[in-house]
Amino acid sequence: MKYYLAGIKGTGMSALALILNDLGFDVVGYDDAAEHRFTEDKLIERGIKIYSEANDELDENTIVIYSPALNINKHPELLKAKELGLKIYEYQEMLGKLTKKFDTICVSGCHGKTTTTSMISHIFDNLGGCSYLIGDGRGKGSLDSKKFILEACEYRRHFLAYDPEYVIITNIDLDHMDYFKNIDDIISAYQEFANKASKMVIACGDDQYTHTLEVNAPIYYYGLDADNDIQAVNVEYSNEGTTFDVMIEGEYYGHFNLPLFGKHMLLNALACIAVCFYERKDAKDVAKHLKTFKGAERRFKEKFIGNNVIIDDYAHHPQEVKVTIKGARQKYPDKKLIAVFKAHTFSRVKDFLDDFVNALNLADKAYIMDINYDREDPNDYPGIDAYTIINKLNNGDYIEKGMADKLLEYDNAVILFMSSKEIYILENEYEELLKKKLNIA
Repeated sequence: MKYYLAGIKGTGMSALALILNDLGFDVVGYDDAAEHRFTEDKLIERGIKIYSEANDELDENTIVIYSPALNINKHPELLKAKELGLKIYEYQEMLGKLTKKFDTICVSGCHGKTTTTSMISHIFDNLGGCSYLIGDGRGKGSLDSKKFILEACEYRRHFLAYDPEYVIITNIDLDHMDYFKNIDDIISAYQEFANKASKMVIACGDDQYTHTLEVNAPIYYYGLDADNDIQAVNVEYSNEGTTFDVMIEGEYYGHFNLPLFGKHMLLNALACIAVCFYERKDAKDVAKHLKTFKGAERRFKEKFIGNNVIIDDYAHHPQEVKVTIKGARQKYPDKKLIAVFKAHTFSRVKDFLDDFVNALNLADKAYIMDINYDREDPNDYPGIDAYTIINKLNNGDYIEKGMADKLLEYDNAVILFMSSKEIYILENEYEELLKKKLNIA
């Protein structure tokens, strides 16, 4: 059996390709010719063929899976597959089939789900193995374990295609306003998803909306507040990370050392620790592997050039921008912090403008790139552009590809690149210019 993945370079699709490849299937893919270094290298390393033009891979033995970003009624590869009468599944439909074959732990939430999924996968993989799909492009399929750790996205209610044993909810927040009507609409989606849990729901109790959920399965809350079932106590933040003890249902569970920064990372760790506890994992084993967790791809990834620290992060929602800047402050309190930000959509800038401004003002200076527009028409958002943000900042400036020399004035600084899109082009330019300035080979 062969699987043909249309849109294979997307983070979720590429992770699914790796899973299917691990499970022994022949996997090929189709995508545009543009470079996607974030995922492409992993596919090439596996020997998975990626086409960017017409090919002969579609035949009667092929099952087609397509990215939700593609239009099934317009895309040429999908039209061809329909003409041939092939089985065609949208991305989340195929994942739904996989969730039925495993004991699935679904990690949902508007923020933090990639890191939390990655963290749980890291520990379970070291304590007996598991399959996993992480939204940073990593995926693994294992026939030796029944556990499947899955990042479950709420966008267009895609997570309702899944059949989880556990549902984890890291938070509920306003997002994807191009689809959801308001916060009540978002809560209703999580309500329906939570009721798909066959074993239990584990939710952040410090979140303002999770307590509004009425869930059929048992629900356990984690957080810093005293009324949580899973609570972090004796918390200490430092420039080396975060240490804390965990109480579960009134009993001491263990002491943990997290090599990550910010309260948001502590909460992600508590979600992970909670599911480990209810899966009867020994606290010392969990602590051992939590201490070696290096973070998800494109989440607070650091490089050091001279006295400067370059951080690459996926943050694209104002809440994520805020906590990422705060995390950098925790680790590097004595360095100037420079934020470089590229917004993902015009609608998000329009809906969350003041929140973006407040978050970016936490940096000493913020540089703003042009807004990405791969799924929106700029003409639908008159008056919304990079300067919509810049003009409201305390210390803002414009930057784009080819303008990385603007960042060379900073020494002993943290340069924080934040975007879900191709900010790495500017980032690479800056790195090369900085190395040249410092005579570093």
